[in-house]
Parts: sequence; structure tokens; C-alpha cells
Amino acid sequence: MDDIDQQLLQFLREDARMSVLMLAKKLRLSRTTVQKRLTKLESAGVILAYTIKTRADVLQHKIRAMMNIAIEGNYANAVQQALRALPEVYSLHTTNGKWDVIAEIRAENLEVLNLILGKIRTIEGIAGSETNILLSTLKI
Repeated sequence: MDDIDQQLLQFLREDARMSVLMLAKKLRLSRTTVQKRLTKLESAGVILAYTIKTRADVLQHKIRAMMNIAIEGNYANAVQQALRALPEVYSLHTTNGKWDVIAEIRAENLEVLNLILGKIRTIEGIAGSETNILLSTLKI
């Protein structure tokens, strides 16, 4: 990827619905060149999807939390597989330090969140956890 590809990706991060023609104008390139670059980035797996951002208050699952999870010994694959199978786990990240995995959880209300957390804590191989409810999002 070169600087033009980086600029192209930045424009799409700001507005994934921007037309190829508008991208071409902003990059001062032909429409065909931009389309070829997009196709190349998609084929290479650099661009995985085009998406939208919504206000938090319009989400179906209004409660969002980040759960830091410590995993015992060699249970990492099994725990990650179990977490990926839960529809309430919106995203899952491996990390270093005290916590092995960070899971973003979404729930309709606090009662449902509590049930989900309890369910996750019973997964074999989870040694400990700490959960923080997200109050607001300042930047995506």
C-alpha cells in the first residue's frame, strides 16, 4: 500500500458511502484508477466491509460493556471459541498484560447484561474477569 491507498482508506473511514467519483475528485485521480485500487484492496483483504456508524441511542442493544478476561493455561482456543459463539459478544480481541482477551458485550438492559456476564464467567478456562460499562463514545 502506498500513500494514495492510505488516503483512500482514510476517506472511506470518514464516509464509507462516498462514491468512487467523489473519491477520485478528492484524490485527483481518474475514476477508473480509484476503482482499480478499491478492487485491489478488497481482493487483498485490506477492505473487509463497508459499514455505517449510528448514534448510540438508536442501537437495539443500548448497554455496552468491555469485559477483560484472564484465561487459564492452555484453554485459550476453547474459551475464544465459546465467546465467539455468543451473539451478545459483539467483538473479541486478544491482548497482552494481565488480561488475555477483551470482549465487547452488548445487551438490551442491565439485567440482561448481568445474565450474559454470569454465563461467560461459567465458561471452563476463564480464570478471572473485570467488566466496565461504556457510558459514552467520544470517538469511533
